Amino acid sequence: MDYQILKNIVEAELQRFENISEEQWSHKISPEKWSKKEILGHLCDSALSNIRRFVITQYKENENIVYDQNFWVKAQNYQNVSTSDIINLWKFLNFQIVITVENIPDEALQRTCDMTKTEPQIFTLEYIINDYIGHLQHHLKAI
Repeated sequence: MDYQILKNIVEAELQRFENISEEQWSHKISPEKWSKKEILGHLCDSALSNIRRFVITQYKENENIVYDQNFWVKAQNYQNVSTSDIINLWKFLNFQIVITVENIPDEALQRTCDMTKTEPQIFTLEYIINDYIGHLQHHLKAI
């Protein structure tokens, strides 16, 4: 599998982020909706959780690794964190994911992990990696 696509996405988005004003990053259409900063913060949280999945699943199958995304965004107060700090965190976490997934042996890609909060649902590491990239692209469209 070619995970350089993730590095390419990050590099392209970093250039695009330069054209987004601080006001645009911080704007909330309603108190319940995330700002662009909070969306990017959520993507940092997702990266953190997925790094755990990518590493742990290689040595411990079917571990339940989930997180409450709304609680994480609120707890980390991304709305009041420097936009450049959130961008840098997102960049470095995703570059670390590229390194991590490139080092997963092919035979480990079929190992499994549970990513659900309620009824157990088991997914292969290969699926989780591809799902991570799809999730990332979905949220980047909202920025």
